[in-house]
Amino acid sequence: MHPNPAFRSEPEALNLAFARARGFGTLCVNGDQGPMLAHVPFWLNADATMGELHLVRSNPIARAVTGPVPAVIAVMGPDGYISPDWYGDPAQVPTWNYIAVHLRGHLHPADPDEMRRHLDRVSAHFEDRLAPKTPWTVDKMPEEALARMMRGILPFRFTLDAVDGTWKLNQNKTEAARLGAADAVASSPIGHEVERLAQLMRDGPPPMDSDTPFPYL
Repeated sequence: MHPNPAFRSEPEALNLAFARARGFGTLCVNGDQGPMLAHVPFWLNADATMGELHLVRSNPIARAVTGPVPAVIAVMGPDGYISPDWYGDPAQVPTWNYIAVHLRGHLHPADPDEMRRHLDRVSAHFEDRLAPKTPWTVDKMPEEALARMMRGILPFRFTLDAVDGTWKLNQNKTEAARLGAADAVASSPIGHEVERLAQLMRDGPPPMDSDTPFPYL
């Protein structure tokens, strides 16, 4: 997380709402040869005390985690390069604006018999946002194909102990500099979801409570 408190003052409810809406992150655990990473969709429960995810059986993390281990899920949002020229102030340097939330806790192996329920829960989290499309469910799969697929993956539970967020949106610049950079980054070819990043730079992070969905995803 960025050390500047200007970028880390957003409430926990906002960080959790963003992570829940994004639902995809980089799982990191320690291994014998160093950190092990996997890129995973995940689901968080209503009070954000527990999450669920799954891994292919052949994934090194799936093979290594036989009991609870410390873990982090890093969730990235929009990001983009910021040129000093966009501020209208020569006393500036290049930087990168971004949103990142880290979920810290412990990864636990889950009961393989819970795999179907887990798939129902995770798929519903995303399918419900595709309305008016009729949501996909595992019931649409032939049982033989579903059983074969489920034999290749394992469910895991993630108990959440802490959440940290960085919202680096030029809050430490003057309003004129911030808005100038926002106008320029909106059409920049360098970054990810730069139009959404520009919107956040202009408007600031949205007000949030635990019952509000994140509006920019």
